[in-house]
Amino acid sequence: MSPWLINENGEKHFAGGTADWALAAAAAQRCNGFVPDDEDEQVSDEPRSCYNCRYRRWQPDGILCLK
Repeated sequence: MSPWLINENGEKHFAGGTADWALAAAAAQRCNGFVPDDEDEQVSDEPRSCYNCRYRRWQPDGILCLK
């Protein structure tokens, strides 16, 4: 199963919401576009995580990937 849900506009929303730390880390490991965000913007203890990516945007129900 993909960690991403694609909406009608082609935007990628993280299927794990705001608290699936393991899925966010696993997805980031497979991502060629991952770039770590500034350290003060990182929220996960796992350095390579979608939750710590410069290209993620927080939404009320999860994150949106801009890559």
